[in-house]
Amino acid sequence: MTAYDVIVLAGGAAKRLGGADKPGLRVGGRALLDRVLSACADAAVTVVVGGRRATARPVVWTREVPEGGGPLAALGAGLRLTTAERVLVLSADLPFLGRGTVDALLTAAGEPGREGALCTDPDGRDQPLVAAYRAEPLRRELALIATEHGSLTGLPLRLLTAELDLARIDAGPDASFDCDTWDDIAAARARIREHGAVLDEWITSVKNELGIDLDVDTALLLDLARDAAHGVARPAAPLTTFLVGYAAARASAGAGPDEAAAAVAEAARKATDLALRWEAEAEAEVEASGGEAAGAGGSGSGTADGTAGGAGRDAGREGTGTP
Repeated sequence: MTAYDVIVLAGGAAKRLGGADKPGLRVGGRALLDRVLSACADAAVTVVVGGRRATARPVVWTREVPEGGGPLAALGAGLRLTTAERVLVLSADLPFLGRGTVDALLTAAGEPGREGALCTDPDGRDQPLVAAYRAEPLRRELALIATEHGSLTGLPLRLLTAELDLARIDAGPDASFDCDTWDDIAAARARIREHGAVLDEWITSVKNELGIDLDVDTALLLDLARDAAHGVARPAAPLTTFLVGYAAARASAGAGPDEAAAAVAEAARKATDLALRWEAEAEAEVEASGGEAAGAGGSGSGTADGTAGGAGRDAGREGTGTP
């Protein structure tokens, strides 16, 4: 992907949120601004137009003059600090913006004859703050608008988009979902906890919190946890996944994300094989005792009679890791 810069507009009065610090509001444990920044982490330059705050990655800060001058003024202020041929322009309140949408916008903006690309919402309305623009025509039109109106302060974005040849991208209902009200915030927080999304959201949040740049094979680790819980004992599941992560970190020290991901996969494979061997031994023990020690494979419970009880106790000790 050709290098690009990004401008994130993080100002505004947030009147419908009672003046709350909207970019800092958390969805899924992460500030809205940080969620947007994670979708464009490979930008050459990231400019945030708004008040300074702690962010998950380094950015360049600026403000429009005068402050509160509106989105066109903020865009003009940010554009002065960029140099790339294409500029991604985003608002700071997009909790579900993903890498796929960013790539689609940048690709469409680079098509011959196009001056940019923007998302449309489910109702077909243009979203000029979920967009990518070619820098040269963007600078040209902003200069023309400023000359015609005396400045960019207080002017609507439609004055800009009406003059540019823009591709329209239908990125689905989530990409352009923004948080303007407390109801929007509540809806976003509820959506990330839906069954189909909660694990991916949680893993992404943990990686961002820990500063990990690693593609995690969630299914692989869940299968490992299941096999450890079933073949050994339930507490073995979280402890085993921790040990797999530790082993992978040691094996891939100083390596890149791809090597680290491969190390996780290899460590998980070894641990899964071990858990399955434990399970097979427990099943063989049950068969050898005539089935009387049923459940010995990881349940940790023995039987009451004096013959099969020994097998049950041994299996219980194995399940807890007791030597």
